[in-house]
Amino acid sequence: MPQPDAKQPRAEYETKKKVRVKLRDGKERTIQHISVTTFWGPDGKPISASEFLTLLFGQLPEFFRDEDELRAPWSLPDTRKKLLEGLAEKGFGKDQLGEMQKIIDAENSDLFDVLAHVAFALKPISREERAVTARGEIQEHFSDKQQAFLDFALAHYVQEGVEELEQEKLTKLLRLRYHDSISDAVADLGGDIAEIRNLFSGFQRYLYQEASAAN
Repeated sequence: MPQPDAKQPRAEYETKKKVRVKLRDGKERTIQHISVTTFWGPDGKPISASEFLTLLFGQLPEFFRDEDELRAPWSLPDTRKKLLEGLAEKGFGKDQLGEMQKIIDAENSDLFDVLAHVAFALKPISREERAVTARGEIQEHFSDKQQAFLDFALAHYVQEGVEELEQEKLTKLLRLRYHDSISDAVADLGGDIAEIRNLFSGFQRYLYQEASAAN
């Protein structure tokens, strides 16, 4: 009888352990237990995921006090970038937020959902769900050619994350979509580069508007 291959990966049967963390708002957040510390406190010492969650919760009111104050800057790439830079200066950089994204089981969601979940206990939704809602709005507000490009940009957002919506990524997206020809992009989308930047920036509010506003 052949012996089992020792190198063959075994099926993983262990259910991920969940930890409930009650914050000062009286509501609980559920995170996955992780055995390896990936977070660091202000003093540079390693801390647990629950301790990091508590620190982040305590810091967020300095940046926004309610959902509207989070949605407004997050809906535009320039102000979103400033918000992320401010968080990074306090010790909550993209890498740390990315780890938090994993432990709240929101890897398919937006970093917006990480902040909204920590701050207000909102349930994260997937980037695909956000894109579907945004496409409905895009069809009402943009031309067919603009819709085609924005749908292309949304596909990258769904696959890679909110980083694909930074203004610095626009040139890359245009080159990918128009076979490395910016002039073809301008001819197809109309206007000039400045107007295309406004198009790229402006459509993003539809990803983050409240569900009631989208209906």
